[in-house]
Amino acid sequence: MTATSLQVRLMILELAQSGCSDRQTAARLHLSPFTARKWRRKGQGGGPSALGSVLGRPTQGALGSFAPEVVAQLRQWRQEHPGWGPLTLRTELERRYGECPVPSTASITRWLRQEGLTRRYERHQPLPDSGPPPGASACHEEWEMDARGYERIPAVGVVALIAVNDVVSRAKIACYPCELGAGRASRHPTTEDYQLVLRLAFAEWGLPDRLAVDHDSVFYDNRSKSPFPTRLHLWLLALRVALTFGRFGRPTDQAITERSHQTWDRQVLRGQTFASREALMQALTERRHVLNERLPCAPLGALPPLVAHPEARTPRRPYRPEWEVNLLDMGAVYRYLAHGRWFRKASNVGAVSLGGTVYPLAHGWRRAEVIVTFDPEDQQLLFDTAGQENIRLPLRHLSPQDLMGDFAACHHLAPFQLALPVSWQEWRANFTSCLACGTT
Repeated sequence: MTATSLQVRLMILELAQSGCSDRQTAARLHLSPFTARKWRRKGQGGGPSALGSVLGRPTQGALGSFAPEVVAQLRQWRQEHPGWGPLTLRTELERRYGECPVPSTASITRWLRQEGLTRRYERHQPLPDSGPPPGASACHEEWEMDARGYERIPAVGVVALIAVNDVVSRAKIACYPCELGAGRASRHPTTEDYQLVLRLAFAEWGLPDRLAVDHDSVFYDNRSKSPFPTRLHLWLLALRVALTFGRFGRPTDQAITERSHQTWDRQVLRGQTFASREALMQALTERRHVLNERLPCAPLGALPPLVAHPEARTPRRPYRPEWEVNLLDMGAVYRYLAHGRWFRKASNVGAVSLGGTVYPLAHGWRRAEVIVTFDPEDQQLLFDTAGQENIRLPLRHLSPQDLMGDFAACHHLAPFQLALPVSWQEWRANFTSCLACGTT
């Protein structure tokens, strides 16, 4: 059959519409009658658009060459986990089907677009990646920690996810659901909550050199122009973990952890239901292993964190909860306080508040402007003001037991049967006790 151009085919259709037979059309255009009949029928059946040639094999759509069960599995995962993107879906396929060929990330992206399962993205320009801060060149030199805003999860309650990440390896150190429901005075995690999360992280990964945080009141006394270090800050100093603060109003100073809040939401929470808090904790733990060992990370050359940095599995400084009382270096706390100077205005009865502790001075000090310093030799605070003799008072509520919080009691208890965790405080105390070696 003679090859024809689109222009000739359009002329065949026009002649046919004017009343010419196939033989007459073929004679006028010097074609075979069979060619004229073929394109006349196509044009009359589908219009001018049907006269174009389609080269190659028939279109099957995205993922048309893969087994139907693979496509069905992708559709099921996407419906169950709306936050999973193409990279996560491909990683899950590799886990499920092992060495069998799986679609590429680009193919899955085309399939999601074809099926109308894509999310709407706003155009944005990412901030330049400045890399780890000066001095952070090895795993576990610096971690970031932050709590995501609280939310209500059915059958679990009101929780806030506390995330901890390593700056250099990008490893997900911890993601812990802190309960903030009934019986809690605040919708924010407390010092004891953060201590529990950090003890879990320390026991698994060891002690870091630094911990980067924001200016939440648990970390920083943001109600005072002359802030005194918080108990959590001093506890970390005693463990020889420096606490570093980002700039006010600059959440990008902890960009890795801020970004991880979105990751945890999409990877675990979005579109999911959990039978209990324990089920949520198990889901977070299982997903953390996938994110660290299986899911590629773009800043690491598309390698998972623990594949790009296997040395992150080895602690820099080992930690066990039962060692904590001996690990605390109170000298580091005293040296830190010795460099401080705090300004306070005495109350109407001549008392000063420092770190949540009230120090009564004298009636003559009422409404006085007081300068407070610390003497590391005798661990006493020095209160100074114009027109009054200096007053020295011992530092209160900052013993090793005070810094350890409710975990201090676990070091002095004989074996006993833990009570049923009715409240969140009791549950946290029981869980903290179980961290100690040999506790069942």
